[in-house]
Amino acid sequence: MKTPPRLELVVARHTEDLAWLRRVPGEFSVTLYNKGEDIPNATTLPNIGREAHTYLHHLTGRYETLADVTVFVQGHPFDHAPDLHARLRALAEERESVADFHWLGFLADTDDARGRRLFVPWSKNPDRTELPLDDFHQQLFGQPGPELYRFFVGAQFAVTREAARRRTADFYRRAGVMASDFPLAPHCFERCWDRVFATDGTAARLPADQMTAYFKPIRRLTDSTSLNPLPLVHPPERR
Repeated sequence: MKTPPRLELVVARHTEDLAWLRRVPGEFSVTLYNKGEDIPNATTLPNIGREAHTYLHHLTGRYETLADVTVFVQGHPFDHAPDLHARLRALAEERESVADFHWLGFLADTDDARGRRLFVPWSKNPDRTELPLDDFHQQLFGQPGPELYRFFVGAQFAVTREAARRRTADFYRRAGVMASDFPLAPHCFERCWDRVFATDGTAARLPADQMTAYFKPIRRLTDSTSLNPLPLVHPPERR
């Protein structure tokens, strides 16, 4: 069996330009999954389930050989994680570490169990469709979910092998089916990736009395020993 890498970057690509991969530190093994036109050095997947299906495909197929730390990102990660290259360099140089699970990004937010706070008024949801997070949670986890979901916008994160293996490979297979079959599943997964790994990745970074917080990636305002930037300002309620 091939020795698992220390660090791995998993990229869920559709049609995005991947020139930015040239700046990924060499300490990372890069695994590229592609759902658009054929490109070299990529594993082609059916264009279903957005990044959630891609991530879960990796977790299922690589369950026995997961990296010590795997970073999961979309094909153009910078809208939600503009400091990604800095974070990757810090991990590669062991100036930062991931103890369990860590959201990537700068905007922590909160939605309710039907998506009425964020998803319903979202500009890309003109029909004002509700997000069935409550049904999704019950089906995926086998128990009722919380009233509120606190998460970092963008569905990008880093997770350790140990945290990923809190769930079974069969759990990830079943979740992968949900990613393509459950209505609006990728948006549901975006709000609860930390729960997928049986942890709460937001509580320590978003105070209990706040619904929303920005974490601006400025080095002098960042804890240099961990992946926990300090909250700076509280933006309006809607994204």
